[in-house]
Amino acid sequence: MVHKRWFQFLVFFIMVFLLILLISVTDFIFTPFLKVIGAVAVPIIGAGILYYLTKPLMYFFEHLKINRIFSIILVFLVLILLGVFVYMYIAPIAQQQFRNLIDNVPTMVNWAQDMISLWQSNQTAIPAEIDKAINNFTNNLQSHIDSVLNYLFGFIGQLIGFVTALVLVPFFLFFMLKDGEKLVPFITQIFSKKKAENIRSLFVKVDGTLTAFIQGQLIVSFAVGVLLFIGYLIINLKYSLTLALFAMVMNVIPFAGPFIAVIPALIVGAFQDPFMVIWVSIVMIAAQQIESNLISPNVMGRALDLHPLTVITVILAAGSIAGFLGILFAVPFYAVIKTIIIHFYKTYVNSKKNKEDALI
Repeated sequence: MVHKRWFQFLVFFIMVFLLILLISVTDFIFTPFLKVIGAVAVPIIGAGILYYLTKPLMYFFEHLKINRIFSIILVFLVLILLGVFVYMYIAPIAQQQFRNLIDNVPTMVNWAQDMISLWQSNQTAIPAEIDKAINNFTNNLQSHIDSVLNYLFGFIGQLIGFVTALVLVPFFLFFMLKDGEKLVPFITQIFSKKKAENIRSLFVKVDGTLTAFIQGQLIVSFAVGVLLFIGYLIINLKYSLTLALFAMVMNVIPFAGPFIAVIPALIVGAFQDPFMVIWVSIVMIAAQQIESNLISPNVMGRALDLHPLTVITVILAAGSIAGFLGILFAVPFYAVIKTIIIHFYKTYVNSKKNKEDALI
């Protein structure tokens, strides 16, 4: 029975649960290490994202016969110039539009209340419970808006703290670009030649998965933001730059991002002109069609090969466990885990096949 496959899996899962139980009982041992990891997680993740975005640029400079250090310096200069451009030409416009949008929130609330009251006055068959719920929501609409704004400003406060932690990102990024290729040889040197080759192959696959997701998702989000900005300008939608930037950020979230991105644009469009909702919907559909049929296949291809239902499930589970950060990092984390499992499964199958061939 010991050699039965089901028994081995049963023992494996029992050992995993015992390990989890042991960790939960002795969590005081791991608390200091978790605090240290939490302190450096933000700069490491931020530097890792920039590493995958700037690595092709560094290789381009090296292809021009520029040594590694000077190539990294040129990469940092490109990032600085990009930051200066955003700060001087994009941030002031977006800030002014956002301020105007916040100032117009009370007017938009009053307009929404008038529209709901007008709709109620023209209805004769509304159940009492629904009418009461509508009245309650209408009377407290301003408080609901204030709650949303308070949550938004709280999120902005957390974002400022997050940005403060990013001060260390340039230092991590420099050494990742300089010595990133030395990590795999450093890890594999303690293994035998055959196992080292297997681990090296695994790291190549994981690196390809992260490259496909990070570079692809950000390029796609940027392209969608630009398309929406152009479309909003064409239909003359107010706060077009702010809404396009919001959509660009939200599109980083797989699957759910485009649906979240369109909500503020639809609200602003409805307030500006009821027919504007139709135009905003057309712009959003056109941008998403261009993205899904033209941009994503050429940028990301089928590198991740994730089913949409799997993506939805992973996002919902990660959001309930870790909130917004869970939603943001759930899909790449799942893709990496999937890559690792598939790699070891194929290794196991191949090794078993080789043993059978050797017996024959």
